[in-house]
Amino acid sequence: MAPFDTGRLDALMEEAGIDVLLATSKHNTQYLLGGYRFIFFSTMDAIGHSRYLPVVIYEKGHAENSAYVANRMEGGEHQNHPFWTPAFHAAAWGTLDAAEYAVEHLRKIGKGAARIGIEPSFLPLDAYRLFSERLEGATFVDATGVLERLRAVKKPEELEKLRKASELVTNAMMATIGWARAGTTKTEIIERLRQEETNRGLQFEYCLLTLGPSHNRAASDQAWREGDVLSIDSGGNYRGYIGDLCRMGVLGHLDAELEDLLGEVEQIQQAAFSKVRAGARGGDVIARAQSVLKASKVAEFTDFFAHGMGLITHEVPFLMTNHPVTYEGVDAARPLEAGMVVSVETTMLHPSRGFIKLEDTLAVTNDGYEMFGERGRGWNRGATA
Repeated sequence: MAPFDTGRLDALMEEAGIDVLLATSKHNTQYLLGGYRFIFFSTMDAIGHSRYLPVVIYEKGHAENSAYVANRMEGGEHQNHPFWTPAFHAAAWGTLDAAEYAVEHLRKIGKGAARIGIEPSFLPLDAYRLFSERLEGATFVDATGVLERLRAVKKPEELEKLRKASELVTNAMMATIGWARAGTTKTEIIERLRQEETNRGLQFEYCLLTLGPSHNRAASDQAWREGDVLSIDSGGNYRGYIGDLCRMGVLGHLDAELEDLLGEVEQIQQAAFSKVRAGARGGDVIARAQSVLKASKVAEFTDFFAHGMGLITHEVPFLMTNHPVTYEGVDAARPLEAGMVVSVETTMLHPSRGFIKLEDTLAVTNDGYEMFGERGRGWNRGATA
C-alpha cells in the first residue's frame, strides 16, 4: 500500500496533464517511499564518473504499476524492509543505467509514449537525453508543482518529526551559547553546535553565525567579546525533516537597548503569529507583520520573511515573491491549511549592535498554530570566565 494519498496525487496529476510520474529528487523519492532515504548517498551523490539517481515511477490511477529504481546496494535495504512498490530494480550505479531501467519499466506498463512528469531541476542532462531518445512519442511535463502540492499538508508523523527536529536544534543552540565564552571563535562555536546537534541524533546541515556589530555570518576566527551579541541560525535534519531556527545570545551585561531591540523583533513576530490559522490567507500573515514593521522605529534596517518548510527549507506554502529566495509567492492569496508548516523570521541588521534575529517554526492548526522548538526566544547568556 502506498504511504501517501494516492487520490490526491491522482487529482494533481490529472490537473497538470500527467499520465505517469518520474520522481528523481532525494526529497520527493523519500516522500513517495514513506520516509526512506539510502544512507550511503544521504550527504552526497557522486560515485565514479556519475551520480546516484533514485527513480520512483507512479502511474496515475494505477499504484499497482509503481516501481522504484535503486542503487545496487539497496537490495539489502529491500530484504530488511521491503519497499511498497510492486516493482523494485536494485541494479543501477549511475544516471544512465537508472534511466535505462526506468525506460524498460515504462514500456512494460504501456507508458512509453505517455505524458511523463519529471523534475527538471533534479534530472541530470544525460538521463533526460536518454529518456528523450528511447521514449519515442513521449511528452515531458514539469511535475515540480504537483509534488510540492502533494507534500504541502503534513501527516501527523511528519509533524512529529518536524517538532522533534525543531526542539533538538533549539536545545543544541542553547547548550552551545551557554558553553561559549569570551575569546571563543566563530569557527569553534559552529563546531560545538555541530557536535551538540549530532549528539542529539540530528544530521547537522548548517550554522549561520554573527558576533558583535558584524553582519557577516560565515565561519571565521572572529572571537566573542564582552558585551557582544551572538546570532545563531541553524538547520538540523531529523529523519529527513528540517529544524530551522534562530536564537540570540549575549556575553556579559544585557543593557536596555538590547532588550528593546529584541522586543521590536518580537512584536513583528507576534503580529505574524496572530494571523496564522487554517482558512486564513497566507498573504494576511505577511501583510500584518509588514504593517507592524513599517511602524517600528527599527524599520529602516529590519526585514520580515515567512516561508513553508518540511523536507526542504522552502516549500509550500510559498508566501513571498523573490524575498529573498527567487520563487513566486503563489500561495499568498490561498488559504492556509491545517498541517502546513511555516517558518517566520524577522531580521534586524542594526548599524552598531549587529545582527538581531528570531526565526520560529509554526504548524498551522484549525484554530491557530502550534510552535515547535520555542525555547530560548529571549536573550541567552554566554558562559562566564
